[in-house]
Amino acid sequence: MFSLKGVTKAFGSLMALPPINLAVHPARTTVLIGPSGCGKSTLIRLMAGLIRPDQGTILFMDTPITPDSLPQLRLRMGYVIQEGGLFPHMTARRNATLMAGYLRWPESRIADRLRELVNLTQLSESTLDRHPGELSGGQRQRVSLMRALMLDPDVLLLDEPLGALDPMIRFDLQQDLRRIFQQLRKTVVLVTHDLAEAAFLADEMVLMRDGRIVQQGSPHELLQHPADAFAERFVRAQRRPLDYGATP
Repeated sequence: MFSLKGVTKAFGSLMALPPINLAVHPARTTVLIGPSGCGKSTLIRLMAGLIRPDQGTILFMDTPITPDSLPQLRLRMGYVIQEGGLFPHMTARRNATLMAGYLRWPESRIADRLRELVNLTQLSESTLDRHPGELSGGQRQRVSLMRALMLDPDVLLLDEPLGALDPMIRFDLQQDLRRIFQQLRKTVVLVTHDLAEAAFLADEMVLMRDGRIVQQGSPHELLQHPADAFAERFVRAQRRPLDYGATP
């Protein structure tokens, strides 16, 4: 689905990503994890085409992501950020259907798709005519997820989508996200710093440090067989994955 080859990214004198190679496989949930500043958000922003690499190539569905190809490729990607990123002056309905309206979908098609997504995300339809400021954090994230899924994209990219939520709402949304991922079987790339959350949601985990990939594999492999001393310390510092029953 995604293939990154020799990709680098610097911000001024800060090298956020030294040359990195990564393959993201289709129909699986890949979670990028690591401490703050390790490069995971930079990596997902590169995949989304929000920033450009300094060197290297990024392929999406075997097509290089370039300024010319990006407008069409972005229509095949859904993107969710922390706190949702909803437009405050628009209702939840308008936020969720924004791109479908821009692409001039028929009203009947928009209504049908919106109904599907309301059921999928378990969002009360009565909230759709409220503005983001009138919604809870969990409701805003559900609307953001609906917006990301509106065009039925090939891939879903989520950058710390639950990071700003309180623990109870975050727990409920983790359950819902796993159900949605399993139901849709889409390619998902998710960024989090929470190992418990990563182990709960991931088919594959990518542990990063200082812009480099330390270990890539299943949650069981990372939790039970850390690749080096850093990976072992990272796992020991966050013992909660066992609370989720994520390991066999």
